[in-house]
Amino acid sequence: MQKRTLGKSNLDVSALGLGCMGMSSAYGPAADKQEMIKLIRAAHDRGITFFDTAESYGPFVNEDLVGEALEPLRKEVVIATKFGFDIDLETGERRSGLNSRPEHIRAVAEASLKRLRIDAIDLFYQHRVDPAVPIEDVAGVVKQLIQEGKVKHFGLSEPGAATIRRAHAVQAITAVQSEYSLFYRGPEAEILPTLEELGIGFVCFSPLGAGFLTGKITETTQFDKTDFRNIVPRFTSEARKENLILVDLLRKVAERKHATPAQISLAWLLAQKPWIVPIPGTTKLHRLEENIGAAAVELNAADLADLDDATAKIRVKGDRLPEGALAMTGR
Repeated sequence: MQKRTLGKSNLDVSALGLGCMGMSSAYGPAADKQEMIKLIRAAHDRGITFFDTAESYGPFVNEDLVGEALEPLRKEVVIATKFGFDIDLETGERRSGLNSRPEHIRAVAEASLKRLRIDAIDLFYQHRVDPAVPIEDVAGVVKQLIQEGKVKHFGLSEPGAATIRRAHAVQAITAVQSEYSLFYRGPEAEILPTLEELGIGFVCFSPLGAGFLTGKITETTQFDKTDFRNIVPRFTSEARKENLILVDLLRKVAERKHATPAQISLAWLLAQKPWIVPIPGTTKLHRLEENIGAAAVELNAADLADLDDATAKIRVKGDRLPEGALAMTGR
């Protein structure tokens, strides 16, 4: 698989990464750990070198999984993890709200290093901007961790443009991670122009719209009771029914390109900027291989223009996150 460099940094990663969250949480019961270790290693065998996790996925169990899976491959991979939620580091109890106090960031870094079985975190994101802690203080403590050799690169997840600038002035940001896809194009207004100006890479989570853009979800699809999509406005039955018009469009393009809707969705992202890296997640080998196949799908200027023209006429129904989670983004 081709490599991409995240912004002006020296951090090279595979053009597609692997989001590991869904192996342990959010999309229903956790998958079998040994099967997921096999899947992560299969991703590496097929050219993926960029793996995304966080202390909050579980909490903790996803970092444990990723650490065990990648320990034999440590020199060949880039591991990203995150801090920022208020989680008891002893018990794993998730308290309400955020916690980016400097002393907590340090404690999270030490705990993540142990779970991931590494001596330095390749990319350390603030998971959500904490309004109670100046972003300059957050960037400052990560800068210290970089100077100490415990962290290599600094990132932010779901920040606003002003926050990016303030943090970047203290410690250079290597990557910003936010939701971006044909299902949600919010970053195009302010975030992408800011990143291009400052030379920061962009990592897209939910590049397949939490599965919707695969074409495998319909208005009648039933999610497991523990699946977070049950509380997402965009995934109500009514919203899905209306939003299927976007999937129908992708199917038409996919047929013409001898691809799948998922592959067209990922290829579209890859075609936007050379410093954009999508990180689709999956628990299935055939889906992993399908996603990887997107890197070989070529969308020319006419294809991209047609997609832009057609999607501009589609109004996606429903917010992408529940109200409380949405309030934590773009700050």
